[in-house]
Amino acid sequence: MSTVSHRPWRPPISDLTPEQNQSDDPLEPSALEAASDALRMRSSHVPSPGDRRRALGAILGGAIGDALGAPFEFGPAGAFGKRFPEPVLGGRGEMVGGGAFHWAPGEFTDDTQMAVILAESLLEHGGLDPASLFGWWSAWADLAADVGSTTRVALAVDDWRTAAESAHRTTGRSAANGALMRVAPVGVAMARHGDAPWVADATVALARAQAALTHHDPAAGWGAALFAEALRRTVLGIDPMTALASSIRLLPDSHRDTFDDLLAPDWSPGYRDAPRNGSVWGCLAEAVWAVRLGSGDVSQTLRLAIDRGGDTDTVACVAGALVGAHRGIQAIPARWLTYVHGVVATPDGDIDRYSAADLQGLARRLLGLDEPGPGASERRNGPVEVADGLHAASLPAAIAHVGDGNDVAVFSLCRTDGAFAHLDVRREAYIVDQNGGANPDLRFVVDEAVATIEAWLAEGRRVLVHCHGGRSRTGLVLIAWAMRHHGWSYRDARGWLEDRWPHFDPWNDDFQSFLERDWS
Repeated sequence: MSTVSHRPWRPPISDLTPEQNQSDDPLEPSALEAASDALRMRSSHVPSPGDRRRALGAILGGAIGDALGAPFEFGPAGAFGKRFPEPVLGGRGEMVGGGAFHWAPGEFTDDTQMAVILAESLLEHGGLDPASLFGWWSAWADLAADVGSTTRVALAVDDWRTAAESAHRTTGRSAANGALMRVAPVGVAMARHGDAPWVADATVALARAQAALTHHDPAAGWGAALFAEALRRTVLGIDPMTALASSIRLLPDSHRDTFDDLLAPDWSPGYRDAPRNGSVWGCLAEAVWAVRLGSGDVSQTLRLAIDRGGDTDTVACVAGALVGAHRGIQAIPARWLTYVHGVVATPDGDIDRYSAADLQGLARRLLGLDEPGPGASERRNGPVEVADGLHAASLPAAIAHVGDGNDVAVFSLCRTDGAFAHLDVRREAYIVDQNGGANPDLRFVVDEAVATIEAWLAEGRRVLVHCHGGRSRTGLVLIAWAMRHHGWSYRDARGWLEDRWPHFDPWNDDFQSFLERDWS
Protein backbone atom coordinates (compact mmCIF):
# COMPACT_ATOMS: atom_id res chain seq x y z
CA MET A 1 0.00 0.00 0.00
CA SER A 2 1.14 3.54 -0.68
CA THR A 3 1.50 6.07 2.10
CA VAL A 4 0.37 9.66 2.01
CA SER A 5 3.27 12.10 2.04
CA HIS A 6 3.43 14.55 4.94
CA ARG A 7 5.63 16.82 2.84
CA PRO A 8 3.55 19.78 1.57
CA TRP A 9 3.93 20.49 -2.11
CA ARG A 10 4.86 23.94 -3.36
CA PRO A 11 5.89 25.17 -6.81
CA PRO A 12 9.65 25.68 -7.28
CA ILE A 13 10.99 28.42 -5.03
CA SER A 14 12.73 31.08 -7.09
CA ASP A 15 13.30 34.81 -6.88
CA LEU A 16 12.98 34.99 -10.66
CA THR A 17 9.89 35.30 -12.78
CA PRO A 18 9.58 32.72 -15.58
CA GLU A 19 10.67 35.41 -18.06
CA GLN A 20 13.82 36.16 -16.07
CA ASN A 21 14.46 32.52 -15.36
CA GLN A 22 14.71 31.88 -19.09
CA SER A 23 17.96 33.87 -19.13
CA ASP A 24 19.30 30.31 -19.29
CA ASP A 25 17.45 30.01 -22.60
CA PRO A 26 17.55 26.50 -24.10
CA LEU A 27 16.83 28.04 -27.53
CA GLU A 28 19.82 30.36 -27.58
CA PRO A 29 22.26 29.43 -30.40
CA SER A 30 24.96 28.25 -28.01
CA ALA A 31 22.46 26.19 -26.01
CA LEU A 32 21.01 24.67 -29.18
CA GLU A 33 24.34 23.30 -30.37
CA ALA A 34 24.21 20.08 -28.34
CA ALA A 35 20.56 19.54 -29.18
CA SER A 36 21.07 20.11 -32.89
CA ASP A 37 23.81 17.51 -33.26
CA ALA A 38 22.53 15.05 -30.65
CA LEU A 39 21.90 12.05 -32.89
CA ARG A 40 24.91 12.63 -35.16
CA MET A 41 27.45 12.36 -32.35
CA ARG A 42 29.68 9.30 -32.40
CA SER A 43 29.92 6.70 -29.65
CA SER A 44 31.11 3.14 -29.32
CA HIS A 45 27.86 1.85 -27.82
CA VAL A 46 26.16 -0.98 -29.71
CA PRO A 47 22.53 -1.43 -28.56
CA SER A 48 21.95 -4.88 -27.09
CA PRO A 49 18.85 -7.02 -27.67
CA GLY A 50 17.71 -5.87 -24.24
CA ASP A 51 18.16 -2.22 -25.23
CA ARG A 52 16.03 -2.92 -28.30
CA ARG A 53 13.23 -4.56 -26.32
CA ARG A 54 13.22 -1.70 -23.83
CA ALA A 55 13.26 0.98 -26.54
CA LEU A 56 10.31 -0.71 -28.22
CA GLY A 57 8.61 -0.92 -24.84
CA ALA A 58 9.11 2.80 -24.21
CA ILE A 59 7.59 3.96 -27.49
CA LEU A 60 4.78 1.38 -27.58
CA GLY A 61 4.10 1.66 -23.84
CA GLY A 62 3.61 5.40 -24.10
CA ALA A 63 1.28 5.13 -27.10
CA ILE A 64 -0.73 2.36 -25.45
CA GLY A 65 -1.12 4.27 -22.19
CA ASP A 66 -2.28 7.25 -24.24
CA ALA A 67 -4.85 5.18 -26.18
CA LEU A 68 -6.14 3.37 -23.09
CA GLY A 69 -6.49 6.58 -21.11
CA ALA A 70 -8.13 8.62 -23.88
CA PRO A 71 -11.73 7.46 -23.31
CA PHE A 72 -11.47 8.45 -19.63
CA GLU A 73 -9.86 11.88 -20.08
CA PHE A 74 -11.44 14.61 -17.93
CA GLY A 75 -13.43 11.93 -16.11
CA PRO A 76 -13.57 11.00 -12.43
CA ALA A 77 -11.13 8.84 -10.56
CA GLY A 78 -11.75 5.10 -10.71
CA ALA A 79 -13.66 5.10 -14.02
CA PHE A 80 -11.34 2.63 -15.77
CA GLY A 81 -11.46 0.15 -12.91
CA LYS A 82 -15.23 0.48 -12.68
CA ARG A 83 -15.67 -0.28 -16.38
CA PHE A 84 -13.05 -3.05 -16.41
CA PRO A 85 -12.93 -4.61 -12.93
CA GLU A 86 -11.07 -7.60 -14.42
CA PRO A 87 -8.75 -7.88 -17.44
CA VAL A 88 -10.71 -8.39 -20.66
CA LEU A 89 -8.96 -11.30 -22.38
CA GLY A 90 -11.56 -12.08 -25.02
CA GLY A 91 -12.94 -10.01 -27.87
CA ARG A 92 -10.91 -6.86 -28.44
CA GLY A 93 -9.84 -6.40 -24.83
CA GLU A 94 -10.07 -2.99 -23.19
CA MET A 95 -9.33 -0.92 -26.28
CA VAL A 96 -12.78 0.66 -26.60
CA GLY A 97 -12.20 4.19 -27.86
CA GLY A 98 -14.66 7.02 -27.37
CA GLY A 99 -14.18 9.84 -24.92
CA ALA A 100 -14.56 13.57 -25.42
CA PHE A 101 -12.96 13.48 -28.86
CA HIS A 102 -14.53 10.23 -30.08
CA TRP A 103 -11.27 8.33 -30.50
CA ALA A 104 -11.35 5.05 -32.40
CA PRO A 105 -10.57 1.93 -30.34
CA GLY A 106 -6.81 1.88 -29.78
CA GLU A 107 -6.24 5.34 -31.30
CA PHE A 108 -3.55 7.44 -29.67
CA THR A 109 -4.08 11.15 -29.08
CA ASP A 110 -2.12 14.40 -29.28
CA ASP A 111 0.39 13.09 -26.72
CA THR A 112 1.73 10.45 -29.10
CA GLN A 113 1.06 12.48 -32.23
CA MET A 114 3.44 15.19 -31.02
CA ALA A 115 5.94 12.54 -29.92
CA VAL A 116 5.88 10.89 -33.35
CA ILE A 117 6.48 14.23 -35.05
CA LEU A 118 9.35 14.95 -32.67
CA ALA A 119 10.83 11.52 -33.39
CA GLU A 120 10.56 11.85 -37.15
CA SER A 121 12.03 15.34 -37.06
CA LEU A 122 14.97 14.21 -34.92
CA LEU A 123 15.68 11.39 -37.35
CA GLU A 124 15.37 13.62 -40.40
CA HIS A 125 17.75 16.28 -39.07
CA GLY A 126 20.05 14.24 -36.82
CA GLY A 127 19.00 16.35 -33.86
CA LEU A 128 16.77 19.33 -33.15
CA ASP A 129 15.90 21.68 -36.00
CA PRO A 130 13.65 24.09 -34.07
CA ALA A 131 12.19 25.92 -37.08
CA SER A 132 11.30 22.70 -38.90
CA LEU A 133 9.89 21.01 -35.81
CA PHE A 134 7.83 24.03 -34.82
CA GLY A 135 6.48 24.29 -38.36
CA TRP A 136 5.47 20.64 -38.39
CA TRP A 137 3.77 20.91 -35.01
CA SER A 138 1.94 24.02 -36.21
CA ALA A 139 0.68 22.26 -39.35
CA TRP A 140 -0.40 19.31 -37.21
CA ALA A 141 -2.27 21.56 -34.77
CA ASP A 142 -4.37 22.99 -37.60
CA LEU A 143 -5.87 19.52 -38.22
CA ALA A 144 -5.60 17.81 -34.82
CA ALA A 145 -8.72 16.78 -32.93
CA ASP A 146 -7.18 17.77 -29.60
CA VAL A 147 -4.34 20.13 -28.72
CA GLY A 148 -3.39 21.18 -25.20
CA SER A 149 -4.30 24.75 -24.38
CA THR A 150 -0.75 25.98 -23.74
CA THR A 151 0.53 24.22 -26.85
CA ARG A 152 -2.29 25.52 -29.05
CA VAL A 153 -1.69 29.15 -28.12
CA ALA A 154 2.07 28.83 -28.69
CA LEU A 155 1.73 27.09 -32.07
CA ALA A 156 -0.55 29.87 -33.31
CA VAL A 157 2.39 32.29 -33.11
CA ASP A 158 4.38 32.67 -36.33
CA ASP A 159 7.89 32.94 -34.89
CA TRP A 160 9.22 29.87 -33.06
CA ARG A 161 11.73 32.05 -31.21
CA THR A 162 9.03 34.03 -29.38
CA ALA A 163 6.05 31.63 -29.47
CA ALA A 164 6.37 30.15 -25.98
CA GLU A 165 6.97 33.49 -24.26
CA SER A 166 4.05 35.03 -26.16
CA ALA A 167 1.78 32.17 -25.12
CA HIS A 168 2.89 32.52 -21.51
CA ARG A 169 2.04 36.21 -21.50
CA THR A 170 -1.37 35.40 -22.96
CA THR A 171 -2.29 32.58 -20.58
CA GLY A 172 -0.35 33.62 -17.49
CA ARG A 173 1.06 30.13 -17.00
CA SER A 174 2.89 27.46 -18.99
CA ALA A 175 4.02 24.75 -16.56
CA ALA A 176 1.61 22.28 -18.15
CA ASN A 177 2.45 18.67 -19.03
CA GLY A 178 2.51 19.10 -22.83
CA ALA A 179 6.32 19.17 -23.13
CA LEU A 180 6.64 16.15 -20.86
CA MET A 181 4.09 13.95 -22.63
CA ARG A 182 5.93 14.03 -25.98
CA VAL A 183 9.55 13.75 -24.85
CA ALA A 184 10.03 9.95 -24.76
CA PRO A 185 11.65 9.83 -28.24
CA VAL A 186 14.48 11.98 -26.90
CA GLY A 187 15.33 9.41 -24.22
CA VAL A 188 15.11 6.51 -26.68
CA ALA A 189 17.18 8.28 -29.35
CA MET A 190 19.93 9.27 -26.93
CA ALA A 191 20.14 5.70 -25.60
CA ARG A 192 21.86 4.83 -28.88
CA HIS A 193 24.96 6.55 -27.45
CA GLY A 194 25.08 4.47 -24.27
CA ASP A 195 26.68 6.21 -21.30
CA ALA A 196 29.33 8.31 -23.02
CA PRO A 197 30.32 11.20 -20.71
CA TRP A 198 28.56 13.87 -22.75
CA VAL A 199 25.25 12.05 -23.27
CA ALA A 200 23.38 13.15 -20.14
CA ASP A 201 24.03 16.85 -20.79
CA ALA A 202 23.05 16.47 -24.45
CA THR A 203 19.84 14.66 -23.49
CA VAL A 204 18.91 17.43 -21.07
CA ALA A 205 19.68 20.11 -23.65
CA LEU A 206 17.58 18.38 -26.30
CA ALA A 207 14.62 17.77 -23.97
CA ARG A 208 14.63 21.35 -22.70
CA ALA A 209 14.91 22.81 -26.20
CA GLN A 210 11.91 20.93 -27.56
CA ALA A 211 9.96 21.96 -24.45
CA ALA A 212 10.87 25.63 -24.85
CA LEU A 213 9.24 25.80 -28.28
CA THR A 214 5.80 25.79 -26.62
CA HIS A 215 6.23 26.00 -22.83
CA HIS A 216 7.99 29.07 -21.46
CA ASP A 217 7.96 28.11 -17.78
CA PRO A 218 11.35 26.54 -16.97
CA ALA A 219 9.64 23.86 -14.87
CA ALA A 220 8.08 22.36 -18.01
CA GLY A 221 11.51 22.01 -19.59
CA TRP A 222 13.23 20.65 -16.51
CA GLY A 223 10.45 18.11 -15.96
CA ALA A 224 10.77 16.94 -19.56
CA ALA A 225 14.55 16.79 -19.23
CA LEU A 226 14.37 14.80 -16.00
CA PHE A 227 12.03 12.28 -17.57
CA ALA A 228 13.96 12.00 -20.85
CA GLU A 229 17.26 11.33 -19.08
CA ALA A 230 15.66 8.83 -16.68
CA LEU A 231 14.02 7.08 -19.63
CA ARG A 232 17.36 6.93 -21.49
CA ARG A 233 19.00 5.26 -18.51
CA THR A 234 16.08 2.87 -18.11
CA VAL A 235 16.33 1.81 -21.76
CA LEU A 236 19.96 0.96 -21.00
CA GLY A 237 18.85 -1.42 -18.25
CA ILE A 238 18.97 0.72 -15.10
CA ASP A 239 16.09 0.41 -12.64
CA PRO A 240 13.70 3.32 -13.33
CA MET A 241 13.64 4.58 -9.74
CA THR A 242 17.43 4.54 -9.62
CA ALA A 243 17.49 6.31 -12.99
CA LEU A 244 15.13 9.00 -11.73
CA ALA A 245 17.12 9.55 -8.54
CA SER A 246 20.36 10.04 -10.46
CA SER A 247 18.72 12.22 -13.14
CA ILE A 248 17.27 14.61 -10.55
CA ARG A 249 20.83 15.66 -9.72
CA LEU A 250 21.10 17.30 -13.14
CA LEU A 251 18.43 19.87 -12.24
CA PRO A 252 19.20 23.29 -10.72
CA ASP A 253 18.50 23.74 -7.02
CA SER A 254 15.34 25.80 -7.65
CA HIS A 255 13.69 22.81 -9.37
CA ARG A 256 15.55 19.84 -7.94
CA ASP A 257 14.01 20.00 -4.48
CA THR A 258 10.46 20.18 -5.83
CA PHE A 259 10.80 17.20 -8.14
CA ASP A 260 12.74 15.31 -5.48
CA ASP A 261 9.83 15.75 -3.07
CA LEU A 262 7.18 14.76 -5.63
CA LEU A 263 9.04 11.65 -6.79
CA ALA A 264 9.92 10.41 -3.30
CA PRO A 265 8.84 6.86 -2.39
CA ASP A 266 6.47 8.13 0.32
CA TRP A 267 4.62 10.55 -1.97
CA SER A 268 1.01 9.79 -2.84
CA PRO A 269 -1.51 11.60 -5.04
CA GLY A 270 -3.94 11.37 -2.13
CA TYR A 271 -2.26 14.28 -0.37
CA ARG A 272 -4.75 17.16 -0.33
CA ASP A 273 -2.37 19.78 -1.77
CA ALA A 274 -0.91 17.54 -4.52
CA PRO A 275 -0.51 19.37 -7.85
CA ARG A 276 -3.06 18.60 -10.55
CA ASN A 277 -2.01 16.12 -13.16
CA GLY A 278 -2.46 18.66 -15.94
CA SER A 279 0.73 20.30 -14.66
CA VAL A 280 4.22 19.00 -15.31
CA TRP A 281 4.66 18.37 -11.58
CA GLY A 282 1.45 16.46 -10.98
CA CYS A 283 1.64 14.47 -14.21
CA LEU A 284 5.17 13.23 -13.63
CA ALA A 285 4.53 12.57 -9.94
CA GLU A 286 1.40 10.48 -10.60
CA ALA A 287 3.06 8.58 -13.44
CA VAL A 288 6.07 7.67 -11.31
CA TRP A 289 3.79 6.76 -8.41
CA ALA A 290 1.88 4.36 -10.69
CA VAL A 291 5.09 2.77 -11.96
CA ARG A 292 6.40 2.34 -8.43
CA LEU A 293 3.14 0.95 -7.05
CA GLY A 294 2.65 -1.25 -10.12
CA SER A 295 5.92 -3.05 -9.32
CA GLY A 296 6.86 -3.55 -12.96
CA ASP A 297 3.49 -4.93 -14.04
CA VAL A 298 2.47 -3.01 -17.15
CA SER A 299 -1.24 -3.73 -16.76
CA GLN A 300 -1.33 -2.73 -13.12
CA THR A 301 0.73 0.40 -13.75
CA LEU A 302 -1.58 1.68 -16.47
CA ARG A 303 -4.70 0.81 -14.48
CA LEU A 304 -3.37 2.86 -11.56
CA ALA A 305 -2.44 5.76 -13.82
CA ILE A 306 -5.78 5.95 -15.62
CA ASP A 307 -7.79 5.53 -12.45
CA ARG A 308 -6.36 8.80 -11.14
CA GLY A 309 -8.90 10.59 -13.37
CA GLY A 310 -8.35 14.02 -14.89
CA ASP A 311 -5.67 14.05 -17.61
CA THR A 312 -5.76 10.27 -17.84
CA ASP A 313 -4.23 9.81 -21.28
CA THR A 314 -1.19 11.92 -20.48
CA VAL A 315 -0.46 10.39 -17.08
CA ALA A 316 -0.84 6.93 -18.61
CA CYS A 317 1.31 7.92 -21.59
CA VAL A 318 4.18 8.96 -19.32
CA ALA A 319 3.74 5.97 -17.01
CA GLY A 320 3.47 3.61 -19.98
CA ALA A 321 6.70 4.87 -21.52
CA LEU A 322 8.60 4.44 -18.25
CA VAL A 323 7.27 0.99 -17.34
CA GLY A 324 7.63 -0.07 -20.97
CA ALA A 325 11.27 1.00 -20.94
CA HIS A 326 11.73 -0.92 -17.71
CA ARG A 327 10.06 -4.18 -18.70
CA GLY A 328 10.38 -4.14 -22.49
CA ILE A 329 7.85 -4.73 -25.23
CA GLN A 330 7.37 -8.40 -24.42
CA ALA A 331 5.77 -7.53 -21.07
CA ILE A 332 3.05 -5.43 -22.74
CA PRO A 333 -0.24 -7.32 -23.19
CA ALA A 334 -0.82 -8.36 -26.80
CA ARG A 335 -4.47 -7.30 -26.50
CA TRP A 336 -3.22 -3.71 -26.22
CA LEU A 337 -0.15 -3.95 -28.43
CA THR A 338 -2.20 -5.22 -31.37
CA TYR A 339 -4.70 -2.39 -31.64
CA VAL A 340 -2.70 0.75 -30.89
CA HIS A 341 -2.59 3.07 -33.88
CA GLY A 342 -3.01 6.69 -34.88
CA VAL A 343 -2.76 9.37 -37.52
CA VAL A 344 -0.33 12.26 -37.80
CA ALA A 345 -0.65 15.27 -40.10
CA THR A 346 2.41 16.01 -42.21
CA PRO A 347 3.78 19.52 -42.91
CA ASP A 348 2.12 19.53 -46.34
CA GLY A 349 -1.29 18.61 -44.94
CA ASP A 350 -1.32 14.91 -45.76
CA ILE A 351 -2.09 12.26 -43.16
CA ASP A 352 0.36 9.51 -42.17
CA ARG A 353 -1.00 6.44 -40.42
CA TYR A 354 0.96 4.61 -37.75
CA SER A 355 0.20 1.04 -36.72
CA ALA A 356 1.86 -0.85 -33.87
CA ALA A 357 4.36 -2.19 -36.41
CA ASP A 358 5.11 1.36 -37.59
CA LEU A 359 5.73 2.47 -34.01
CA GLN A 360 8.10 -0.45 -33.52
CA GLY A 361 9.95 0.60 -36.65
CA LEU A 362 10.14 4.16 -35.36
CA ALA A 363 11.63 2.97 -32.07
CA ARG A 364 14.26 0.93 -33.91
CA ARG A 365 15.23 3.90 -36.04
CA LEU A 366 15.51 6.12 -32.98
CA LEU A 367 17.89 3.59 -31.44
CA GLY A 368 19.93 3.58 -34.65
CA LEU A 369 18.92 0.08 -35.73
CA ASP A 370 17.92 -1.13 -39.17
CA GLU A 371 14.50 -2.56 -39.86
CA PRO A 372 14.42 -6.38 -39.69
CA GLY A 373 14.46 -7.99 -43.09
CA PRO A 374 11.68 -10.21 -44.42
CA GLY A 375 11.60 -13.79 -43.21
CA ALA A 376 12.26 -16.71 -45.48
CA SER A 377 9.45 -17.59 -47.85
CA GLU A 378 7.11 -20.16 -46.35
CA ARG A 379 4.59 -22.61 -47.74
CA ARG A 380 0.88 -22.57 -47.06
CA ASN A 381 0.94 -25.05 -44.21
CA GLY A 382 -2.62 -25.60 -43.03
CA PRO A 383 -4.85 -24.46 -41.64
CA VAL A 384 -5.62 -27.68 -39.79
CA GLU A 385 -8.20 -28.01 -37.01
CA VAL A 386 -6.23 -29.49 -34.11
CA ALA A 387 -9.13 -29.24 -31.62
CA ASP A 388 -12.75 -28.16 -31.83
CA GLY A 389 -12.67 -24.64 -33.22
CA LEU A 390 -8.88 -24.33 -32.88
CA HIS A 391 -6.68 -24.24 -36.00
CA ALA A 392 -2.95 -24.11 -36.74
CA ALA A 393 -1.36 -22.57 -39.82
CA SER A 394 1.65 -20.83 -41.33
CA LEU A 395 1.43 -17.11 -42.09
CA PRO A 396 0.75 -17.56 -45.85
CA ALA A 397 -1.95 -20.14 -45.13
CA ALA A 398 -3.53 -17.94 -42.49
CA ILE A 399 -3.64 -15.00 -44.89
CA ALA A 400 -5.17 -17.11 -47.64
CA HIS A 401 -7.71 -18.66 -45.27
CA VAL A 402 -8.88 -15.48 -43.66
CA GLY A 403 -9.26 -13.53 -46.91
CA ASP A 404 -11.74 -10.71 -46.67
CA GLY A 405 -14.63 -12.32 -44.91
CA ASN A 406 -13.85 -15.45 -42.91
CA ASP A 407 -15.19 -15.07 -39.38
CA VAL A 408 -12.14 -16.12 -37.39
CA ALA A 409 -10.08 -14.73 -34.51
CA VAL A 410 -6.37 -14.79 -35.34
CA PHE A 411 -3.53 -15.04 -32.84
CA SER A 412 -0.27 -14.11 -34.56
CA LEU A 413 3.12 -15.08 -33.13
CA CYS A 414 5.19 -13.31 -35.79
CA ARG A 415 5.25 -10.06 -37.72
CA THR A 416 2.33 -9.88 -40.16
CA ASP A 417 2.90 -6.54 -41.93
CA GLY A 418 -0.74 -5.65 -41.37
CA ALA A 419 -2.16 -8.76 -43.03
CA PHE A 420 -4.98 -9.04 -40.49
CA ALA A 421 -5.62 -5.37 -39.77
CA HIS A 422 -9.09 -5.69 -41.29
CA LEU A 423 -10.14 -8.29 -38.71
CA ASP A 424 -12.13 -7.08 -35.74
CA VAL A 425 -10.73 -9.68 -33.33
CA ARG A 426 -7.03 -10.49 -33.47
CA ARG A 427 -3.79 -10.46 -31.46
CA GLU A 428 -0.15 -10.06 -32.42
CA ALA A 429 2.33 -11.06 -29.72
CA TYR A 430 6.03 -10.20 -29.54
CA ILE A 431 8.05 -13.42 -29.39
CA VAL A 432 11.45 -14.20 -30.88
CA ASP A 433 12.18 -17.68 -32.26
CA GLN A 434 15.73 -17.87 -30.94
CA ASN A 435 17.57 -19.70 -28.18
CA GLY A 436 19.76 -18.06 -25.59
CA GLY A 437 17.32 -16.07 -23.48
CA ALA A 438 15.78 -14.07 -26.32
CA ASN A 439 12.38 -14.08 -24.56
CA PRO A 440 12.76 -12.90 -20.95
CA ASP A 441 8.97 -12.67 -20.51
CA LEU A 442 8.09 -15.94 -22.25
CA ARG A 443 5.75 -17.02 -19.46
CA PHE A 444 3.80 -13.79 -19.71
CA VAL A 445 3.40 -14.09 -23.49
CA VAL A 446 2.39 -17.75 -23.40
CA ASP A 447 0.03 -17.29 -20.48
CA GLU A 448 -1.78 -14.44 -22.23
CA ALA A 449 -1.94 -16.41 -25.49
CA VAL A 450 -3.44 -19.47 -23.82
CA ALA A 451 -5.92 -17.41 -21.78
CA THR A 452 -6.98 -15.51 -24.90
CA ILE A 453 -7.52 -18.70 -26.90
CA GLU A 454 -9.66 -20.08 -24.09
CA ALA A 455 -11.67 -16.85 -23.89
CA TRP A 456 -12.23 -16.76 -27.66
CA LEU A 457 -13.34 -20.40 -27.76
CA ALA A 458 -15.71 -19.74 -24.86
CA GLU A 459 -17.20 -16.88 -26.92
CA GLY A 460 -17.93 -19.37 -29.69
CA ARG A 461 -15.27 -18.06 -32.07
CA ARG A 462 -13.17 -20.07 -34.50
CA VAL A 463 -9.54 -19.49 -33.53
CA LEU A 464 -6.48 -19.64 -35.78
CA VAL A 465 -2.97 -19.67 -34.29
CA HIS A 466 0.02 -19.11 -36.56
CA CYS A 467 3.62 -17.99 -36.81
CA HIS A 468 5.73 -17.50 -39.92
CA GLY A 469 6.07 -21.18 -40.81
CA GLY A 470 3.57 -22.56 -38.32
CA ARG A 471 6.25 -24.72 -36.74
CA SER A 472 8.06 -23.59 -33.59
CA ARG A 473 6.15 -20.70 -32.01
CA THR A 474 2.79 -22.14 -33.07
CA GLY A 475 3.74 -25.45 -31.49
CA LEU A 476 4.83 -23.73 -28.28
CA VAL A 477 1.47 -22.05 -27.76
CA LEU A 478 -0.68 -25.02 -28.82
CA ILE A 479 1.17 -27.42 -26.54
CA ALA A 480 0.87 -24.95 -23.66
CA TRP A 481 -2.86 -24.62 -24.38
CA ALA A 482 -3.35 -28.39 -24.40
CA MET A 483 -1.42 -28.83 -21.14
CA ARG A 484 -3.58 -26.28 -19.36
CA HIS A 485 -6.89 -27.14 -21.05
CA HIS A 486 -6.63 -30.90 -20.54
CA GLY A 487 -4.28 -31.06 -17.57
CA TRP A 488 -1.82 -33.06 -19.66
CA SER A 489 1.90 -33.49 -19.17
CA TYR A 490 4.29 -31.96 -21.66
CA ARG A 491 4.94 -35.36 -23.22
CA ASP A 492 1.23 -36.10 -23.71
CA ALA A 493 0.47 -32.64 -25.11
CA ARG A 494 3.41 -32.81 -27.50
CA GLY A 495 2.30 -36.22 -28.73
CA TRP A 496 -1.22 -34.87 -29.27
CA LEU A 497 0.08 -31.99 -31.40
CA GLU A 498 2.47 -34.14 -33.42
CA ASP A 499 -0.46 -36.40 -34.33
CA ARG A 500 -2.54 -33.47 -35.58
CA TRP A 501 -0.03 -30.95 -36.87
CA PRO A 502 2.80 -32.53 -38.91
CA HIS A 503 4.56 -29.19 -39.39
CA PHE A 504 5.46 -28.81 -35.70
CA ASP A 505 9.23 -28.46 -35.24
CA PRO A 506 10.63 -28.57 -31.66
CA TRP A 507 14.01 -27.13 -32.66
CA ASN A 508 13.90 -24.28 -30.11
CA ASP A 509 15.36 -25.77 -26.93
CA ASP A 510 14.31 -22.76 -24.84
CA PHE A 511 10.68 -23.29 -25.79
CA GLN A 512 10.73 -27.02 -25.06
CA SER A 513 12.57 -26.54 -21.77
CA PHE A 514 10.03 -23.92 -20.73
CA LEU A 515 7.12 -26.24 -21.50
CA GLU A 516 8.64 -29.24 -19.76
CA ARG A 517 10.04 -27.53 -16.66
CA ASP A 518 8.26 -24.23 -16.10
CA TRP A 519 4.77 -24.39 -17.59
CA SER A 520 1.81 -25.85 -15.83
